[in-house]
Amino acid sequence: MSTEVLASAMFACLALVLMIGFPVAFSVAAVAGVFGAIGVASGQFPAPFLLAGTLRVEGFFNNDNLLAIPLFVSMGMVLERSGLAADMLLALDELFGSVRGGIAYAVVVVGGSLAAITGFVSAAVIGIALMALPPMLRKGYDPRLATGLIAATGTLAQILPPSLVLIVLAEQLAVPLTDMYRGALRPSLLLAGLYLLYIFFVTRRWPQRAPSGRTIDEGQPAARRWANALVAAVFPIALILLVLLSIFFGIATPSEGGAVGASGAVVLGFARRRLDLRRLGQAMEAAGVLCSGLLFLLFGASFFTLVFRGLDGQQWIESLFAHLPAGPLGFLVFVNVAVFLLAFFLDFFEIAFIVLPLIEPVARKLGIDMTWLAVLLAVNLQTSFMHPPFGLALYNLRNVAPPAVRTTQIYRGAIPFLLIQLTLVALLIAMPSIVLKNEVTPVRTDNVEIPMPPRDDADSPAR
Repeated sequence: MSTEVLASAMFACLALVLMIGFPVAFSVAAVAGVFGAIGVASGQFPAPFLLAGTLRVEGFFNNDNLLAIPLFVSMGMVLERSGLAADMLLALDELFGSVRGGIAYAVVVVGGSLAAITGFVSAAVIGIALMALPPMLRKGYDPRLATGLIAATGTLAQILPPSLVLIVLAEQLAVPLTDMYRGALRPSLLLAGLYLLYIFFVTRRWPQRAPSGRTIDEGQPAARRWANALVAAVFPIALILLVLLSIFFGIATPSEGGAVGASGAVVLGFARRRLDLRRLGQAMEAAGVLCSGLLFLLFGASFFTLVFRGLDGQQWIESLFAHLPAGPLGFLVFVNVAVFLLAFFLDFFEIAFIVLPLIEPVARKLGIDMTWLAVLLAVNLQTSFMHPPFGLALYNLRNVAPPAVRTTQIYRGAIPFLLIQLTLVALLIAMPSIVLKNEVTPVRTDNVEIPMPPRDDADSPAR
């Protein structure tokens, strides 16, 4: 049996198992084990080839980027459990509540911060909804605007540094994490700016959809409100900026920055008297469960990739993409459409660990910049969380929204923000300079000539 047949059959079996609904981490490993045995029995590769899987696992534990994942997750869980993010929202609402749409602007700022440090879209959407949706509805906000804004802000967890998603993409596509953060910073800020611009447009065009007014005491002196806002908002945001800047400028490695962030979150929670041992234990338990599931998926997907490449599966993938028109542009369009559709049914980590290793060799062969591709896919996957009726962010929001908010209102509210996200995807494809600071032309080494100095006859030996 040829390797092309085995590789295609392996891919088809994986798709079938995933559609049936078996746990992804164990399904991927099981399919790899079965086809690994078939590969050895048919003589496609020797049995010791599979032992390379143990070396891959060992490499995971020595990887500095992956070591940062539990630290950043712990930082996000502590800030979420301690209620510091909710304090930030209330403080900013106190300052800007008199502005029409003030709490909506605060949701983008506070929700974006929470999404960045949480790293998981589901956790970010639920956290933002629990702290922001009730006051927005009490103030008379249109449920469509409130739910759409909360879901869209939660999806910033995909691309806003120090996002866990960016760490995984950097590892899977072999991109330096600092390059990934720098590349994602401008698109994420641009997207947040587009959200703010949309809020401004809505509040001017339909002022009844976003009334003004603070959620708590309006008779409080302005100096007192500013003091409360500084205490509640400045320290958590300063902690996030400290972690990011230390990584950006090479002062700390990602794992060191994550350790500082996690420790700072614990200290900040205890200092504000919003954290106790019970909540700290809950945060550590939640972080442990999330990271454990991620590791099992990483192990299974790594084994699958090893066997798939042992069966020359990458050549089969390359042959499929060879028929696409328009070269790199056609490849980018096809991959983005395929990933967008796959994200209806697969989690981000499943796509990152299973799909990306299959397309990465083809992208490199076409000369596509990996940082650009990674940021583009991160934004693309962000849109899939918002697509009615499949979007995971909408399902999460439906679970915590009050019964008075109809499901159709959640779907309709998501559409404008989905269009904003798709606009950003198109901009990134059309203008790579948004991600790449300098577009570097690769150096060709096949036509290098080294000129030799002319020979000096005076130095020639006498005859």
